[in-house]
Amino acid sequence: MLLSILVPVYNESTTIMEILERVFAQSWPIDIEVIVVNDASTDDTREKLDSITDHRPNLRVYHHSVNCGKGAAICTAMNKAKGEIVAIQDADLEYDPGDLVKLLTPILEDKADVVYGSRFMEGCPSSRFHCWGNGLLTALSNLFTGLKLTDMETCYKVIRKSFLEGIKIRSERFGIEPELTAKLARRKARFVEMPISYSFRSYAEGKKITWRDGVKAVLSILYFRFRD
Repeated sequence: MLLSILVPVYNESTTIMEILERVFAQSWPIDIEVIVVNDASTDDTREKLDSITDHRPNLRVYHHSVNCGKGAAICTAMNKAKGEIVAIQDADLEYDPGDLVKLLTPILEDKADVVYGSRFMEGCPSSRFHCWGNGLLTALSNLFTGLKLTDMETCYKVIRKSFLEGIKIRSERFGIEPELTAKLARRKARFVEMPISYSFRSYAEGKKITWRDGVKAVLSILYFRFRD
């Protein structure tokens, strides 16, 4: 069995090399491949990725010629993935790949088809505004999907790839989170949530999601409740 770890990256030259090192340093219970998609970064992210000299056979890097958004980068990576399971890993240091290892367990034990890593099952690790906003979006998503998630917007989504077959992802940016959740719920996938650690970073440190993305997420939740 193979796990495909999808890493969308945009302007993360200060963290991309470290996050890749952390991913490869984990004791994975199955084989992995790492697929990095550079979404036309304007810093030296591309140069950092092109400088990798150890030529790992299980690491592949792709570059978008124009910036399309996180959702589009994930779609590119999904189309390249060969694994029976896929997982999403952000290129910053907010999420710990050690948590990603444990999220595999319910799928490997055939107790889940989709596993979300929740930042909020054991408290609020970020700003009050961030926690409130995520809670509102998750509650609205739950209302339409019938799920009981605590963190729909989490990066850490581990998915049995067979449940992604036939899904057309339309969201090019952060709307991919509610879209994936709605479409996987519609396919009656078995969801499990597990707590994860989270190291919140500020906008000064490079955080990109804003309140505008929250508004777009609400629209995505409403739209994908009824549309495929």
